[in-house]
Amino acid sequence: QVQLVESGGGLVQPGGSLRLSCAASGSIFSFNSMGWYRQAPGKQRELVAAITPVGSTNYADSVKGRFTISRDNAKNTVYLQMNSLKPEETAVYLCNARIVTITSSIVEYWGKGTLVTVSL
Repeated sequence: QVQLVESGGGLVQPGGSLRLSCAASGSIFSFNSMGWYRQAPGKQRELVAAITPVGSTNYADSVKGRFTISRDNAKNTVYLQMNSLKPEETAVYLCNARIVTITSSIVEYWGKGTLVTVSL
């Protein structure tokens, strides 16, 4: 079993910055990818950013140039630096990890989420 623990959410003013962290622990053979999704009330969950163990990244078009995803492989931790935040980006941000098991299958795990509120 794998546990994902997020931190770093909170209240920030429009234009402000936040840094989210997600630490993975448990039975991890290797990672396929780790990333962040978000879900606003009444909306579908959407990919924000993802990163592979070798550092390849994928961003939603809406966050390119403002958000940066990074990871510390030694700590099994992924970070999301969010700059120039907008009110419409208020959402629960969820950590996602696709773990490669010892049998080479891929299992997906989710964190419980951390709330980011962008408001005056």
